[in-house]
Amino acid sequence: MTRLPVPFRAPETVREIKVTDPKQVAAGTKAIWEAGKMVKATAGVVRGSKALFNLNQKGGADCPGCAWPDPDDDRSKLGEYCENGAKAIAEEATLKSIGAKFFKRYSIQELAERTDYELGQLGRLKEPLVLQPDTNHYEAISWDQAFQMVGEHLKALESPNEAIFYTSGRTSNEAAFLYQLFVRQFGTNNLPDCSNMCHESSGVALSETLGIGKGSVKLEDFYETDLILIMGQNPGTNHPRMLTALEKAKASGATIITANPIPEAGLIGFQNPQKISGLLGATSTLTDQYLPVKINGDVALLKAIMLIMWQEEQKNPGKVFDQAFIAGKTEGYQDFLNHLQPYDLGELCRQCGLTEEAVKEAARTIMANQKMIICWAMGLTQHENAVDTIQEVVNLLLLKGSIGKPGAGSCPVRGHSNVQGDRTMGIWEKPPPSFLDKLGAVFDFKPPRAVGFNTVEAITAMHEEKASVFVGMGGNFHSATPDTDYTCEALQKCALTVQVSTKLNRSHLVTGKTALILPCLARTDKDLQASGWQKVSVENSMGVVHSSLGNLKPISSQLKSEPAIVAGIAQATLGPTPEWEEWAADYDSIRDLIAQVIPGFENFNKRLANPAGFYLPNVAREGQFLGQGKARFSTVEVPDHHLKEGEYLMMTVRSHDQFNTTIYGLNDRYRGIYQDRRVIMMNEWDMEQAGFMPQTLVQISSNYQNKLRVVKNFKVIPYPIPRGNVATYFPETNPLVPVALIARKSHTPVSKSVKVRVSQIQG
Repeated sequence: MTRLPVPFRAPETVREIKVTDPKQVAAGTKAIWEAGKMVKATAGVVRGSKALFNLNQKGGADCPGCAWPDPDDDRSKLGEYCENGAKAIAEEATLKSIGAKFFKRYSIQELAERTDYELGQLGRLKEPLVLQPDTNHYEAISWDQAFQMVGEHLKALESPNEAIFYTSGRTSNEAAFLYQLFVRQFGTNNLPDCSNMCHESSGVALSETLGIGKGSVKLEDFYETDLILIMGQNPGTNHPRMLTALEKAKASGATIITANPIPEAGLIGFQNPQKISGLLGATSTLTDQYLPVKINGDVALLKAIMLIMWQEEQKNPGKVFDQAFIAGKTEGYQDFLNHLQPYDLGELCRQCGLTEEAVKEAARTIMANQKMIICWAMGLTQHENAVDTIQEVVNLLLLKGSIGKPGAGSCPVRGHSNVQGDRTMGIWEKPPPSFLDKLGAVFDFKPPRAVGFNTVEAITAMHEEKASVFVGMGGNFHSATPDTDYTCEALQKCALTVQVSTKLNRSHLVTGKTALILPCLARTDKDLQASGWQKVSVENSMGVVHSSLGNLKPISSQLKSEPAIVAGIAQATLGPTPEWEEWAADYDSIRDLIAQVIPGFENFNKRLANPAGFYLPNVAREGQFLGQGKARFSTVEVPDHHLKEGEYLMMTVRSHDQFNTTIYGLNDRYRGIYQDRRVIMMNEWDMEQAGFMPQTLVQISSNYQNKLRVVKNFKVIPYPIPRGNVATYFPETNPLVPVALIARKSHTPVSKSVKVRVSQIQG
């Protein structure tokens, strides 16, 4: 039998679309209704409620969604979660499951004709499965056979560097630590992860300027601040529990400025579902000034603000800039000023798409407030100049002295529940020598020193057949990565692809010659090992490490925990040793090892017993900064995209019924787009100039390095977005994002600023 071709992309079916006015308020009773409806339909009232009442509680399970921190003090006993968190739990706790019987009925080709949403609705994977060469159906395989197969493929490689070990942000600290230990004992640093595709730019920029690649604020800083500047972020959909913190900040007197190409409901108004007033319709206004900045116009905006501030500082020395902080805690200030002064305010405003008065109003607000927090997400991190942009953010904070003191600092908001923790545990293709030295000393081996492949480099290596084994610890690599067709070709060139997963996704359908699906326990599942009921740990966006303990009976007795799966692969590859079995049987033993290797985790098990967890050291928060104790000003250029006639700058975004690549439904309720996702949001003036009517059927194309990429069957939707800019959903338009178009220094795919053309489909 010959394996039949598998479509690389989800079906490009044309559906009817309903459009209403975008919402001006997030959450409220509608969010409760939508979440409850999904939980009841998938997990049932009893099982679903058991999971939700345990979610984000002290000693409970950590939400597998975003990495927004839990309150250190009291937490709502009824609802310490958001709408999308409840939907994530509904998918985990579902009563549906699929195994070998299901796959005997449906080939991978037939399954590929389903949408991502339809694949996700099939239920939990309940047993290990194998897709043999030249077959079209997965079939059952025992765990021992699966581990042996992985081990044989890895040992047959000419070099360990021919294997790729990818990690999703869902993975716990304990599993991540074991995973990187195994991979380095195997002999490679090929440990790409989802950080490479989202906040890598934040890590690079903050490390170079402040000395640590993490944010510097705590949750309570939001309640002490004077001003919050939110840039390139949509918390109402991507981090909904942040809205509660913003509401509390406003109640304490804070001002909020939002800079984003699209006005998002969650930044306009909030009906807090944890309050009676919110349930009755009382709305908290969040944003005080909205700045509809052009896509990637953030550097121009920040530079314009700082230029206005400098002009005022000249008139009133020491009244605008924190000169004492600048003199005592920073370096590079004069170079920064020399670079800033020649810029023209009018030209900067043109480049960011705002009026001078709007920028001056923002500058006046910033000058009038002493303590400032700047928050951002992937709207800043996925551009060619993303590192520059975030360093410009740091420049503004340094001018105000808004780092290393209460109520002030940097706040990159991570989009996955333990993506920051995985990096702390050593999931990194270029680990620091100090980490490798300690790892080698504790485990008595010589870790590899050569820099490994990041995500984009891993795709290219597979495509060029320099790597032939891919292991994915969670995630949906196919749909999360750029340049879909190229990525799929790369995966199909592999001899073996392995996916450690909870549910079916498109990465299980576009595979290597041999493919394995290894089903694992989810965050809310009860993890029973030889030594008893196990808890894991995670790290949130603000550097708090805390426990997570699932309480649901697993959907199948054949599921294994991620630490057990790593241990099984390690023993099959490196040879059986009792240590791996002991570690998989008792996670306390893993944490004892982490405490020996990673600074900040001393007495890990004892400190994890604190129900609220503990903070990791943070030099920026403590005002220590780089090695000499000085934060660094940067000089960065303003990008200008020079769009040709008929070109637009496209950013990919999530819908409200979505978390990362997981699609919960086909409605984007807050943006007023229902029943389908194949849409392109355009400025009405641009539509008129192009001759498009609402819901005109179009194709979108990008041409990078003389390679044309096309996606078809999208409908044009008028939307309040700057002229020359368009927005689409991912992963549907990931095929347009060139694999070689990456951010400088961080190598993050440029998913937020792709030049495209839009043309009507005739007939």
